[in-house]
Amino acid sequence: MNFKKIVLSFVLLILILGAAISQSPKIYSSGDIHEQIQKLGILGTVVYVAAHPDDENTSLISYLANERKYDVIYLSMTRGDGGQNLIGPEIREQLGLIRTQELLAARRIDGGKQWFSRANDFGYSKNPQETFKIWDKEEILKDVIWALRLWKPDVLINRFDHRPGRPNHGHHTASAILSVEAFDKIGDPSVFPEQLNYVDPWKAQRIFLNTSWWFYGSREAFDKADKTNMYNVDIGVYYPIKGKSNNEISAASRSMHKCQGFGRVGTRGSEIEYMEFLKGSKPVGDFMEGINTTWSRVPGGEAIGKMVSDLERTFDYTNPSKVIPQLLKIKKAIEALPPSYWVLRKSKEVEQIIESALGLFVEGYSSDKAVLPGTTHNIHLEAINRSDYPVVLKQINTVGSDLDTMLNLELTNNKGFQWNISALIDEHINETNPYWLNEKPKLGRFTVNEQTLIGKPETDRPLKVYFHMEIDGESISFIKDIVHKRSDPVRGEIYEPLQVIAPAYINMKEAISIFNAGQEKTIEVTVKSGTAGLQGKLSLYIPDGWSITPSYYNISIEKASEEKDYGFEVIPPNETSEGIVTANLVVGDHIYNKSWTQIEYDHIPTQTVMQESAAKWVNIDLKKVGNQIGYIVGAGDDIPKHLRQVGYNVSVLEESAWDLNSLKQYDAVILGIRAYNTLDRLNFYMDDLFEYTRQGGTVIVQYNTSRGVKVDEVAPYPLKLSSDRVTVEEAPVQILAADHPVMNYPNKITEADFDGWVQERGLYFPNEWDEHFVPILACNDPGESSKKGGLLIAEYGAGYFVYSGMSWFREMPAGVAGAYRIFANMIALGNVQKP
Repeated sequence: MNFKKIVLSFVLLILILGAAISQSPKIYSSGDIHEQIQKLGILGTVVYVAAHPDDENTSLISYLANERKYDVIYLSMTRGDGGQNLIGPEIREQLGLIRTQELLAARRIDGGKQWFSRANDFGYSKNPQETFKIWDKEEILKDVIWALRLWKPDVLINRFDHRPGRPNHGHHTASAILSVEAFDKIGDPSVFPEQLNYVDPWKAQRIFLNTSWWFYGSREAFDKADKTNMYNVDIGVYYPIKGKSNNEISAASRSMHKCQGFGRVGTRGSEIEYMEFLKGSKPVGDFMEGINTTWSRVPGGEAIGKMVSDLERTFDYTNPSKVIPQLLKIKKAIEALPPSYWVLRKSKEVEQIIESALGLFVEGYSSDKAVLPGTTHNIHLEAINRSDYPVVLKQINTVGSDLDTMLNLELTNNKGFQWNISALIDEHINETNPYWLNEKPKLGRFTVNEQTLIGKPETDRPLKVYFHMEIDGESISFIKDIVHKRSDPVRGEIYEPLQVIAPAYINMKEAISIFNAGQEKTIEVTVKSGTAGLQGKLSLYIPDGWSITPSYYNISIEKASEEKDYGFEVIPPNETSEGIVTANLVVGDHIYNKSWTQIEYDHIPTQTVMQESAAKWVNIDLKKVGNQIGYIVGAGDDIPKHLRQVGYNVSVLEESAWDLNSLKQYDAVILGIRAYNTLDRLNFYMDDLFEYTRQGGTVIVQYNTSRGVKVDEVAPYPLKLSSDRVTVEEAPVQILAADHPVMNYPNKITEADFDGWVQERGLYFPNEWDEHFVPILACNDPGESSKKGGLLIAEYGAGYFVYSGMSWFREMPAGVAGAYRIFANMIALGNVQKP
């Protein structure tokens, strides 16, 4: 292993073993420390492979990490950008950020670690061939091989089957195909040889499929299946030190996938998990049989294994610091060995155990949420040794600032030291943005040009503090990210990422602005200052044919973190038109052209995204009839905002306004996506919605999943939801009921209205319905039968009931003109004169 590879491994180990960004420091109990020591004696690695956040088997990951003490890495091909969001309006890249953080939260609970490829979750795919075409198979295979060469697994476990014949999400099957192919190639130096500048070829011993009863359709079918090629483990073990069963830990981990609604109740008792052998050296008994996971796998390491065993036997729960002398000897012995993956890895683990056993608490934080390169900020430092073992704090210095302090300070038991130090932030450090969003993405994958970044779950923080200690003559440095810490009156102590920012950001108030038939609009642009005394020239770069007044603003903002709004009067062209508008701010010789977005939920750290300040302007020919809209929010979407943009008066209805008398004031009542799946109380008001329809109202229900429906009746007439969907956004659409009012009034709908759709046509279409429903549209993915359940309309009494699985929640925020025109016609149905 050459020097460059050693350095990379060292940096990677800091990432692996360090605390997750902006999380509260983990407090280690004596039980935790004892388990750390047990893990120190195990040298085994398993990589679990699947496609998305929430695909992973948290029960198996938890078992392998906590019972077997292996390093367990979940390699997810994507960050889940193409899914739905049950807790808010974020979709696409912002949803991917949330789901990344939920995965990290899950791994903190189940003991695994997290890794990714550059693949983008572009939405549901029905076969791996389509997936590979969009991802570019060779590029994502390169990422999988990179991950495996980095992590050096003994065993790979796939969540999904790579073999054809079993219906599955194309991403799922693709992840398994890539894993199986990579298994054969990671040891071949001729495969992606450029990676060998950083890592060595590797050979995993075997690969399995984590099979389950649902692969076979039912538990009964699985019970009868031939299991001669399967290996099993009982994942229902109980951990007395933790006071929890493995499946209780698994449930807590799974429940971190909150934006997907995957909360789970913990279970107890024996439970068997199966793994089908696919390739490699076939074991006889246990699935890890024949794989050396002891210190004897490292040349010269056998004696270290004995030292760790002795340490484990003599561990004192009442005084963990008694193990420090033995740990220091182990550390010396490890560092005396030739550099290798396990030597570097275990050396860092020993340092972590020393820190835990001493009850050592060290941190650096700022009360500021963000810092600007080249400016001065106060950094608060704290150090305390909560043990009788002597520790000397020799020096504190930082990366990313000029803070450097010589101390030679003895840290005696439970005597804390705190400092507030003014530090100059390095003027050359970069803004802290999710690294995979820094460049414009390709069609099916993110653009990441730096090899050593690929796969990392988060951007490394540039501001770090080093506490250089001396313990029994041994020098050890403990490295911490400098974070933002604050006190919340409800949640208490809050840790968040400390952002490195630019002097200015420009936010277009609306990412999509819809202009109706040439109407003029005021477009607001917000300038956020990262520095005091910001002055510059704010301009918009607009599409041809559009005009704005004024052409620019000379802006002046007095205080740092202050925001000011600037309004531009925009006149669209007479004809239908769309285009991208960008904003920039010229300050002296510098041009600033990025926006600033923060995503805040209690269960994840605050996420900050800085991207090009741009918006889409769309001028459409839209006629409206009926203006008063009641909107019952389901899982969360932005449709009310976009309806308001084209002039509708939209009221978001709380439960107190779901009764018949309240509904009567509206021309139409719209149910947001997955309302039937997420609103427990809606079932008590379905009769009100049906009666409102019968008396002449229009009810529009958007898509719901076929599982987890919380209402007894989804429509006034029989209607069966299914998993039918059309994933190709360009799939031809046939208008089945060309004479129906929804295709004619007040907007004449043509095939052109289905141009420019994004990600998909629709999802979870009904596949059976009563004869009162009229199917309006038909479409299908290539090679499949026609799906006619995307837009169903029934006359019910004097009104109309509409059920639509078309992806309005994606198309309207994307500014698809046809989506607005069709939606306006659905709203107008109540004003159609019936025969």
